[in-house]
Amino acid sequence: MSHQHPSDQRFETLAIHAGNTADPLTGAVVPPIYQVSTYKQDGVGGLRGGYEYSRSANPTRTALEENLAALEGGRRGLAFASGLAAEDCLLRTLLAPGDHVVIPDDAYGGTFRLFAKVFSRWGVEFSVADTSDPASVRAALTPRTKVIWVETPSNPLLNITDIEGLAGIARQAGARLVVDNTFASPYLQQPLALGADVVVHSTTKYMGGHSDVVGGALVVVDAALGEELAYHQNAMGAVAGPFDAWLVLRGVKTLAVRMDRHSENATRIAEMLTGHPRVSRVLYPGLPDHPGHEVAAKQMKAFGGMVSFQVADGEEAAVAVCDRAKLFTLGESLGGVESLIEHPGRMTHASAAGSALEVPSDLIRLSVGIESCDDLLADLKQALG
Repeated sequence: MSHQHPSDQRFETLAIHAGNTADPLTGAVVPPIYQVSTYKQDGVGGLRGGYEYSRSANPTRTALEENLAALEGGRRGLAFASGLAAEDCLLRTLLAPGDHVVIPDDAYGGTFRLFAKVFSRWGVEFSVADTSDPASVRAALTPRTKVIWVETPSNPLLNITDIEGLAGIARQAGARLVVDNTFASPYLQQPLALGADVVVHSTTKYMGGHSDVVGGALVVVDAALGEELAYHQNAMGAVAGPFDAWLVLRGVKTLAVRMDRHSENATRIAEMLTGHPRVSRVLYPGLPDHPGHEVAAKQMKAFGGMVSFQVADGEEAAVAVCDRAKLFTLGESLGGVESLIEHPGRMTHASAAGSALEVPSDLIRLSVGIESCDDLLADLKQALG
């Protein structure tokens, strides 16, 4: 399945062609779903195409992994059963008991839970920093810091971190910079080109794009680190199944056109909310008054499909808006073609309650889909009352 692509191809072309080699047997233009666990060997120890067992490698997963590496401009891509499985493999590869990590003060709740409840028992310590402020990150560093973790835009407060700036801080500290690129997608943002060491994705979100698959990915520049991650991926086994890999590969083909529409719709919605009397604050990096707007404009192609806002009348009013929405489906997750609405404090970020990562109780998070924006605006206006 390996297929070299000229590096001068543009993103939209790579999204459709990288890893997607026509099937040599039939000429099928879409890689087959190799729904298989094991492979006939050409004599003892003679692997045909390098495949022996689908935990170690599977041709459908290989196609996705090559595609992911090309889209992020990395040397190696690895596909996992979920975003958290990817994070777990990465952290167990990079860290040992006694090591220290700097995490954002507004990280995804599942990432926070992984550090606070799982890795803390394994002797890995973490400090929380405002990653949008370089001084805050420097203050959180210790001699044992091995990883600086960043989400930009962050979930759910949509804070922006200067990736290039933090890459410099990480290099000085002898730490690796890990960027969760789930909210932006590689179409809007290329962390490895800005100096990051590792990109993490929940491919469940924009990469898959259709709310029908759960998956995760890692992409790295350093081939040696890629080998080490692949060793751990096989040793621990939380790999993407062939059908899941195929669904993500299928979703990625339309990533560019989807992200253009998500960003366009989200911009119009953020502007409407900004002028609405029931809304006290709108969090969207595309708005000129967003504190991270200039950095976002520098490192992103557009501002993405996620919008958060705070309701003037408090928590109960925010919950009521979520309940009144009709076209916006009340649900967790994000990045699908359909619009979703949720109350992070009671839903996705409940695990952060009482911690430094607790989110405002009057906050609503929107995953703006690719429907007609006029219909979405009408639904929000009626939900706000």
